[in-house]
Amino acid sequence: MARQSISFTKPNDEWLKSQVDNNEYSSKSELVNDLIRQARKQQIQIDWIRAKIEKAENSGFTNDSIEDILAQSKSSLDG
Repeated sequence: MARQSISFTKPNDEWLKSQVDNNEYSSKSELVNDLIRQARKQQIQIDWIRAKIEKAENSGFTNDSIEDILAQSKSSLDG
């Protein structure tokens, strides 16, 4: 695993410490890695939504109902 040295603002450092002190995480490193994983997953979802919007804009109209579109979107995000 690569080691990094990073600096945090005082409020961010205090929040990180509180998460560790509350036994949510065993270390600040574990918490930062989890936050990065969450951000990466969120970026994948954002990219998927952007691709769907771009495809929809380029394809024109659909015969799918709003309910069908929402169900497809939720299913894709959960998977």
